[in-house]
Amino acid sequence: MSSLILARHGQSVSNAVRRFQGVQDVALSELGARQAEALGLALRRLRITAVYTSPLERARRTAEIAAAGLGVPLTPVHDLRELSLGDWEGRTVDEIRALPGDPYEQWVRDPVACLPPGAEPLPEVQARVVSAMADIVAAHPNGRQVLVVCHGGVISAYLAQCLGLPLSSIWRLTLSNCSITEVAPPSVRSVNSTGHLAGLSVNNPMSPSMFGL
Repeated sequence: MSSLILARHGQSVSNAVRRFQGVQDVALSELGARQAEALGLALRRLRITAVYTSPLERARRTAEIAAAGLGVPLTPVHDLRELSLGDWEGRTVDEIRALPGDPYEQWVRDPVACLPPGAEPLPEVQARVVSAMADIVAAHPNGRQVLVVCHGGVISAYLAQCLGLPLSSIWRLTLSNCSITEVAPPSVRSVNSTGHLAGLSVNNPMSPSMFGL
C-alpha cells in the first residue's frame, strides 16, 4: 500500500490577513511561494512517484513549485478542494467575531452543529475526501510515496477519519502552511512536520486563531 505525503498549501494572500477563503481561488503570497520551494527541497529526500492536487490555485501552485524537480505529472482532483465556508468567504475572522453571538467562537467549538450559513457540511466534506484518498491509494498499490497537496480543512477531515476523532474536534489539529503529514492508511505516521521550513515564518497554522484554510 502506498504512503500518502499530505502537504498543506503555502501561505495565501488571504491567510496573511486572516481572511476566510474556502473555495475561493486565492493566490499564494510571496512567503507562500518560498514555503513551497522549501517543501520541494524536502521532497527530494523521498521517492515521490505521483502528485495529486486540489484544483484551487493556492494548492495547485504549491504543487507546481514543490514538484518542479520530481519529473512526475500533476493530477488535479476536484474532491480535494477546500470545504466551502458559505457566507463567510471573503470576510475576516475579526468581522465574523463581531457579529451577534460571536458565530466564529461557536463554530470553533462545534463546526458540525454551528456551520456558517451556506457552508458545506463537514460530514459531506469528510466523505468526499476519504473517497478521493482511497482512490489515490488504490491507483498506487506498490508501496510508493504519493504527494497530495491540498488544504487544512481537507487534511483535518481525513485525519479525523484515520484517528477515529469526532468531526466536531478537528480544529484542535494544527496544520501549518506547507507542513507535511504522512499517512499509510489507516495508520498516521506523522502530523504537521515543519522542520524543512526552518528560517521561514510558520506562524500561520490552520487553527482557530489563524483560520483561513
